[in-house]
Amino acid sequence: MVKICCIGAGYVGGPTMAVIALKCPSIEVVVVDISVPRITAWNSDTLPIYEPGLDEVVKQCRGKNLFFSTDVEKHVSEADIIFVSVNTPTKTRGLGAGKAADLTYWESAARMIADVSKSDKIVVEKSTVPVKTAEAIEKILTHNSKGIKYQILSNPEFLAEGTAIKDLFNPDRVLIGGRETPDGQKAVKALKDVYAHWVPEDRIICSNLWSAELSKLAANAFLAQRISSVNAMSALCEATGANVAEVSHAIGTDTRIGSKFLNSSVGFGGSCFQKDILNLVYICECNGLTEVANYWKQVIKVNDYQKNRFVNRIVSSMFNTVSRKKIAVLGFAFKKDTSDTRETPAIDVCKGLLGDNARLSIYDPLVTEDQIQRDLSMNKFDWDHPIHLQPMSPTSVKEVSIVWDVYEATKDAHGVCILTEWDEFKTLDFQRIYANMQKPAFVFDGRNVVDVEKLREIGFIVYSIGKPLDSWLKDMPAVA
Repeated sequence: MVKICCIGAGYVGGPTMAVIALKCPSIEVVVVDISVPRITAWNSDTLPIYEPGLDEVVKQCRGKNLFFSTDVEKHVSEADIIFVSVNTPTKTRGLGAGKAADLTYWESAARMIADVSKSDKIVVEKSTVPVKTAEAIEKILTHNSKGIKYQILSNPEFLAEGTAIKDLFNPDRVLIGGRETPDGQKAVKALKDVYAHWVPEDRIICSNLWSAELSKLAANAFLAQRISSVNAMSALCEATGANVAEVSHAIGTDTRIGSKFLNSSVGFGGSCFQKDILNLVYICECNGLTEVANYWKQVIKVNDYQKNRFVNRIVSSMFNTVSRKKIAVLGFAFKKDTSDTRETPAIDVCKGLLGDNARLSIYDPLVTEDQIQRDLSMNKFDWDHPIHLQPMSPTSVKEVSIVWDVYEATKDAHGVCILTEWDEFKTLDFQRIYANMQKPAFVFDGRNVVDVEKLREIGFIVYSIGKPLDSWLKDMPAVA
């Protein structure tokens, strides 16, 4: 029986290994992590992450050919194929701080693999890593090999949170990069055979190592660039009276462009886009490609501009101050159908409003109070370190309350901010919300989920990103 071990039981490792176990019943799959609470959760009825369909997959396989363990060294030693899915956070100090990837956890994993291995291994990069990471890992393993052979493969994930299980069942492509040597190609075939249990062969792309590593960064950079492009257009739409939804539809019907990732919003978030673009910027700078680095930096700048513009629009609309005013924040996750809050635009929007002394009442159907408090007290990129290295959240961030009912959040509020596109926000009883708010009552739709005209008929003053401005707002420009 082929044995697979995955180091790292997070958003990538857990779901990916669960699907491999389901689709390959003849393979034993073990997910290992040093975090006892995380592994305990994977072995319980309440999994540590929320992903539609994940529960069912785990429960079908767990205890049969899918196992979760803290005995890292034992299972790494026994495995034929080792996936490494550890964090690669952005460095916060030293050379490349604020841009370069911190490979501390990856290096530790590589050294541990070298220490405990007693047989040849295929080591698979599953984390998002800078180009040429495989070379560094090869050096660590080779110099500590004790006669054991290692082949390093790059197999980047292209999952979208909220649809990860669907993406794993039916991927656009599976990318496997390996050395162009006989042993390297043999390793590529071994991993290809795993995916071939359910992925059509024409969707399994094989490349050299460096192409595979760079493809992940490039894919996220291109997707983020589309969002920043349409968000830049949203500002122009507001200034001219155009409607960003209509503009997006018109350009999205061009088959050369396509309709995906053209939804304007308060900004992109999640664990990948900003981190990967900063990584790409750093690699470009290290290779003397200043103009290329500056191009990708601008994608981040437009994202920050969009969040600042949204906050400024709120403040300027409400008589240029939100001091002591209650503002309901609906949604804190970076997108719907996930509890993930990493780099969510809600953090910057909430901090911007708190900076003007607003009182916030936050509702999200999946994100816990402790996570919200922790996020609002964290420094940038702290989120990407293990939880025991993150700051303890204070018992309460000043002027923030977290509630579990939308109508409680909006009661007596001066304004409502929609920051996540949860489906339930489309069907709220806005007549009831309006009746219980302070007047004038404002709605700031950061995800373009509400029926703007219907809300205006109720009596709301509505700001929806990239849509023609409410007459109330036309003389109050948001300068970011």
